[in-house]
Amino acid sequence: MAAVISFADVEVGTELPAGSFPVDRATLVRYAGASGDFNPIHWNERFAREVGLPDVIAHGMFTMAEAVRVVTDWAGDPGAVVDYTVKFTKPVVVPDDEQGALVEVSAKVAALLEDNRVRVDLTATSAGDKVLGMARAVVQLV
Repeated sequence: MAAVISFADVEVGTELPAGSFPVDRATLVRYAGASGDFNPIHWNERFAREVGLPDVIAHGMFTMAEAVRVVTDWAGDPGAVVDYTVKFTKPVVVPDDEQGALVEVSAKVAALLEDNRVRVDLTATSAGDKVLGMARAVVQLV
């Protein structure tokens, strides 16, 4: 399937609506159950600190998935994302309080490609730190 956005309606520099995604410990437990990733750095504060982390951290794949929601929401069809890559630069630290953490994502069209495809570059931060680097999605438009 393709996005509902028309290739003719975008240009390099087109900004996608930004997104903010809260992450708390309960979310991490649910994600662990869904993904099968029960690494204790994602739920056990004592263990996370023993291995040198500041606190429990969000799963990298969870962070990656939350970030691309900005692109899929804009495109109107998750299946329009035909390629997506990131480098994990810093972990999303999730304190054990009511607020948890917040992942903030912005994105813009960085290149017009062949066959009505565009490359979208994403910026994802949490607590002021860039948590994903080289985050890029290729989206098939109509």
